[in-house]
Amino acid sequence: MPGLINSAVAALDARLSPDADRPLALALSGGGDSMALLHIAADWCAQRGRRLLALTVDHRLNSGSAAWTAFAGETARAMGAQWRALTWDGPKPAAGLPAAARAARHALLADAARQAGARVILMGHTADDIAESDWMRKRGATLGVLREWAPSPAWPQGRGLMLLRPLLTASRADLRTLLTSRNASWLEDPANADPRFLRSRARAALSHPPHGRTGNPRTEATAESLRAGDEGRTGPPRIAADSWSGLLALPRAIPAQTLSAALLSVSGQTTPPRGPRLATLHARLAASADVTSTLSGARVQASGDDLLIAREPGRVGLPDLALPVNASAIWDGRFEITTSEPGWRVGPLQGRMAALDPADQAIVKRLHPSARPALPVLFRDDDPRPVLAWRGAETRCLVADRLIAAAGGIGHEDQLTHSSGATPPADLFLSRSGG
Repeated sequence: MPGLINSAVAALDARLSPDADRPLALALSGGGDSMALLHIAADWCAQRGRRLLALTVDHRLNSGSAAWTAFAGETARAMGAQWRALTWDGPKPAAGLPAAARAARHALLADAARQAGARVILMGHTADDIAESDWMRKRGATLGVLREWAPSPAWPQGRGLMLLRPLLTASRADLRTLLTSRNASWLEDPANADPRFLRSRARAALSHPPHGRTGNPRTEATAESLRAGDEGRTGPPRIAADSWSGLLALPRAIPAQTLSAALLSVSGQTTPPRGPRLATLHARLAASADVTSTLSGARVQASGDDLLIAREPGRVGLPDLALPVNASAIWDGRFEITTSEPGWRVGPLQGRMAALDPADQAIVKRLHPSARPALPVLFRDDDPRPVLAWRGAETRCLVADRLIAAAGGIGHEDQLTHSSGATPPADLFLSRSGG
């Protein structure tokens, strides 16, 4: 299968560093798709001097899952990869199980990859997955379009991580032919044929296309969806310099896909706005009238050619959070805060402005009013007087970087860093005077 391998290797070469010391992570279920990816990635890493870390998630949904996990681990180690097993513990939902399992899987993979120092996770999605997702969306499923190179959907666990899918133009049949040619084994999950699940019904329907249908529905769907995944991805939008405060100042004329990503980035949330509501807001922005609206936990203000998006503090109460010592904590999905001193808590500025030091008040007053209520402040239980978070801790705003990654502004592994995030000008917090 030289064409399949060459295509996958070209994708790896285009996005990855051949000589990086950090590991390359790979999601390994033990099924045919991820096993074929393991073979290709192991060869690539061996030739280029990279370490490969295979990660297997046991969802604890099947009595045989422990044996499947062990099989995946044995195979990964035999291929020269490091390997780690991850488990989805706790109660499972009675409804929406596939979506919950997918979210848990991505979160576990992201946590493990970050802990190991990896910046990219390889995923074994194929042309068949694209066709099935298209089939499911036409029947009401709210699935995103699979892209070869995309940010991890887990948030905040996936910050600074990208997913690479180098097999999107290959079919499952081709991957199993590759494995057979190497005398390699794989597993078949019986859940893939369980008609209770929509994806299983999609697989069955696409395996038996309607009578008289010509062409390959998988190939057609792949080409169509890859084009759809790139629609509106015109590169990272212009972002204002004060994005360290959590406010996004953008051009008004942005694609709907970028608008959706901006709303999530500013609100710190993970559930995209529903299509009809997003379309309505996007249409209002396309007109010339002023707009003030809220959606997905964000407040949108547009005037002239300018668009401001800020956190909507009143929709979802901003939490107070105790900060660990010498460990990063994510507050409200928007700020990464690390302090070396014990006893600090973080919460919103809203309701605490009058208690701020005059110097901090002066800094806040320089910002747009929409950004102020949701700024993070630190306080101690024995001294509730707040200080802006940047005074007492290393504080980075993740909003702009999250949007840049979602909008296609990250093209290569070397552009990723786990310490990314916007910070204010170096001299902004030097003075304690109110002048």
